[in-house]
Amino acid sequence: MNAINNKIILLVGLMGSGKTSVGKRLSKKLNLPFVDGDREVEKAAGLSLVEILKCFGLEEYRAGEARVMKRLLQGAPCVLASGGGSFVAPQTREYARKNAITIWLKADLDVLYHRTAGRQHRPFLKGNDTELKNKLETYINEEYPYYSEADIIVETKEEQVDITVSRVIDAINNFLTQETT
Repeated sequence: MNAINNKIILLVGLMGSGKTSVGKRLSKKLNLPFVDGDREVEKAAGLSLVEILKCFGLEEYRAGEARVMKRLLQGAPCVLASGGGSFVAPQTREYARKNAITIWLKADLDVLYHRTAGRQHRPFLKGNDTELKNKLETYINEEYPYYSEADIIVETKEEQVDITVSRVIDAINNFLTQETT
């Protein structure tokens, strides 16, 4: 595990893919700090994500998110759960390629819907069931091509988080083994 402990492990994926729940447990297993990209954006702005969007709009929110991700991706080794759309930014993908092992927690529409339905803290997913599914499908179509640039892809399923964490650790070890051969 020593090779892993010297890296930033960047988890990317849509809202509901498991970045936070997997990230927190993964950080404990790897003895690395856990950093939540969304919380860091909120700290930097002194506002909640909903308030940032309301006050400044999506474009300024994304610009602030990119600045925060740049800082985090140049920092110390950690497990970093990115904001859902942050990996779409070319600058973020560039810093991730240089400074992190990127892991796409890929989930299908049904898993994402099940995990996000009724969650009021997700400002990008307001609406009824049909609207939610349509938004998630739009995000899948728009963002999955960017996520596919990640170093590692791990399918997240309806399973215990610890099982997903074990699969992520195995995938990282396989990636590091391939990288050194």
